[in-house]
Amino acid sequence: MSQQYPGDTATATIATPAGDASTQKYEEARAAASRAMSTISVTPDPPLRTPPALPGEDEVDADLLSYRGFKFGAAFFGWLIAVSMSVLLMAAVAGAALGTAEVLDYTTSDAKAQPGAASITAAGVTLFMLTLAFYIGGYVAGRLARFDGGRQGFGVWMIAVVVGALAGGAGWLLDNQYGLVDEINRPDVAIADNTLLLGSIAATAAVLVLTLLAAVVGGKSGRRYHDRIDQLL
Repeated sequence: MSQQYPGDTATATIATPAGDASTQKYEEARAAASRAMSTISVTPDPPLRTPPALPGEDEVDADLLSYRGFKFGAAFFGWLIAVSMSVLLMAAVAGAALGTAEVLDYTTSDAKAQPGAASITAAGVTLFMLTLAFYIGGYVAGRLARFDGGRQGFGVWMIAVVVGALAGGAGWLLDNQYGLVDEINRPDVAIADNTLLLGSIAATAAVLVLTLLAAVVGGKSGRRYHDRIDQLL
């Protein structure tokens, strides 16, 4: 910009600071950004919803959902109880069977004379005792975990299956190394090998299915104990 003072023949030129122009542009950009932001509408996210309870289950507070699910500790102690009860019940049955045999004068020769009846009776009693033991173990696991009793009962059964498989594999390896089975004095039973094989498969399948059902039902029964307390509170 040029400015002429009186009495001067020369013209003085004064430059306008460049900062004023940049400041004006900055203010215009800022105002434009404010206008743009004012036109934007933000829709809030919908609140999280708790999944509905399964049929037959009571609704649980959202704060307690973190305590649900499978609990290995509860299942492990339930498995220990199931194993202990299996040993105790089988010992009690064995003692009762020996006492009954003494009273009725039932000898080993009598059992060999009727191998089918003796085998079915022994398998039925063993199956019942194992089923009862796994029900108790599932019940204990359900009581310890409080929630999801069915899962805890299934965990008891699954631990038993895994431990049984490992023990069976270890026994098979030891038998291959040292021939332990050949040294066992097994009684001679007048039953065909095919019949024994089919009977063993059927008994094993029955044990697996019935103990699984008993453990799951026992776990659900153990959980109902806490449900009744929650209703009272």
